[in-house]
Formats: sequence, C-alpha cells, structure tokens
Amino acid sequence: MIIAATGHRPNKLGGYGDDVRKKLRTVARNYLGLSLASEVISGMALGWDQAFAEAAIQLGIPFTAAVPFEGQDAMWPAASRAHYGVLLSRAADIHVVSPPGYSAHKMQARNAWMCDNANRLCALWDGTTGGTWNCIEYASALGLPIDNVWQDFAQ
Repeated sequence: MIIAATGHRPNKLGGYGDDVRKKLRTVARNYLGLSLASEVISGMALGWDQAFAEAAIQLGIPFTAAVPFEGQDAMWPAASRAHYGVLLSRAADIHVVSPPGYSAHKMQARNAWMCDNANRLCALWDGTTGGTWNCIEYASALGLPIDNVWQDFAQ
C-alpha cells in the first residue's frame, strides 16, 4: 500500500522549533507503524511532509520525494535547505512534477500527482482552507481513502 502525506507547514503547527518537529515525527511514526504502508510519498514541504518522510526513514519504509519543482527549497533558511538535501539523499525515488520556478499551481500539481499515485492519503489538517484542503478535496474527488491525524497532533 502506498500512502501519500499532506499537511500543514510549521506556521500552522506552532512554529519551527524542535518540540514541534519532534511531535510531528512522533505522530507520523505512530501512524505509519500501524499502517500497512509498503511505500510513502512525501511532498517534501517543511512541516508535516518532511516529518512523514523522516518517519518512513526511521521505520525502513521506502519513500518517494514528490518535488513540486526544482528549487522548492530556494527561499528556505540554510539549515532547512541542508536537511532537505539529506532527506532527498535518503529517498528511494525523486519525482519532480513541474519545471523550475515557484508558482502556487505547481503545489497543487504535486498534490494531484501524489494522490494519483497513492492508495491512501494521510492528512494533518486542522479544517482550514489552503493547500492541504485542496489536496484533500482532490483526493476526495478520486475516492481515495483519507486519514486525518489532526487530533493525534492537537492533543
């Protein structure tokens, strides 16, 4: 079973601190540990996406890095860029969805690619609109099963 992940960035999760990152990894690891995932797809954004990739690495589950465009990390701080590079080096596969250069529609194209190539979607979604909501809407239209682990994170 291939499980894709969609979820919020750190600004909606309580910030960029180590405590938030640790909690994200714990929720992702707990979810994946109970799943029947044979592979994971991560959109590689800061926050939930990277925590899901980290959990897959820790559990020995191969993951595909679904990169929305080359240079996704161009505006990130140096430490975040370095960590992104480490995660990419650990990916079983890297799929770049769109040509280089930021555009919001490229994020949705990445989300669609993830859903089109997964059997299930694991969301970390607080109910607000935005990119995570768009991904969930797309997955719902496909009939893709969706697990929202927000309550596990929020408690």
